[in-house]
Amino acid sequence: MKTMLFKLSVLYLIFSACSKSGDAPSAEPVDDDLAGPISRPSSGYGADGTYAVSEIEFPNTEYPGTKVTVFYPSGITSPRPTIFYSHPYGGESKEYNRGLFEFIAKKGYAVVFVPYATNDSSIDHRYTTLWTGFTKAAADYPGIIDTRKVGFMGHSFGGGASIGLAYKAFTEKGWGVDGRFLFTMAPWYSYQITPAQLASFPANTKMITQVYDEDVFNDHRMAIDIFKNISISNTEKDYYYLKPSTVAGYKYATYHTLPNTRTAYDAYDYYGVYRLLDALIDYSFNNSAAGKNVALGNGSSEQVTMPEYRGQLMAPLEVTDAPAAKYSQDKYEFKCSSVLYSPRIAHCE
Repeated sequence: MKTMLFKLSVLYLIFSACSKSGDAPSAEPVDDDLAGPISRPSSGYGADGTYAVSEIEFPNTEYPGTKVTVFYPSGITSPRPTIFYSHPYGGESKEYNRGLFEFIAKKGYAVVFVPYATNDSSIDHRYTTLWTGFTKAAADYPGIIDTRKVGFMGHSFGGGASIGLAYKAFTEKGWGVDGRFLFTMAPWYSYQITPAQLASFPANTKMITQVYDEDVFNDHRMAIDIFKNISISNTEKDYYYLKPSTVAGYKYATYHTLPNTRTAYDAYDYYGVYRLLDALIDYSFNNSAAGKNVALGNGSSEQVTMPEYRGQLMAPLEVTDAPAAKYSQDKYEFKCSSVLYSPRIAHCE
């Protein structure tokens, strides 16, 4: 346990260092262009919505001294489809990914952010903290949160946690009867999910799983295991592999910390994450054929093509239904076959 806590502390320090870096952009997005030469989309999936953003906070009972935040579109008169977001180690402040949360609310949806203690000695208690915050938000704000249409989204520890938390919400609470999805990014180990449960997700569940080429922390085999064994048909899920690009001298990196506004708020946030989330929401909640073609297009040009600047294109996204690990487990701090951490060690390649 001491070894695990030490490694989690290292990840926490990495996130903290990123937030304090002198050349890192502000965690709060501004109206200027993004970092790098490529601007945000002006229309279509990934373009900013028209709503102003409001926030509600309430005490986080499982993590005293912190608060749960609900981001939602200002001026709404009916509950909105909602994304329940689980953060990575060290991402306890809502500011670390404010760009994502505000993007969701600007598009007309709600998002719930629940901080858990990175150095909590119990993985189960981190899950309890997330679950308690999510369910309290839904119970206390029915005028904002529509639990008939929900998504569970998370990065790193939160990506792994989203699987068990979503299954519990879908099956015990009945959330998502009119639409449900999973969106996991560079996921860590998945706890509180049995093989039988993984094989019995509700039929209307959609899924995007992303891994990042330059990640040296979370073994891609963890993402591959869940992707291959979850009971979602290949037509309703896609596995994304994101590679680095250099455009006009600016590197669009694919480190473990890619989807957050601390290290680099740039075109990868908008085109590699927000655009796909926007399309997945539209398909999951509105049965949009255009949304499916972008989010779950099985390699369609609309799905994999990334933007360009003066003829220089970002690397296209790799999409597959049959993922395989590209690197040895020795590359990663957290290996899929770790006897200390992995609850699904038998399923590693």
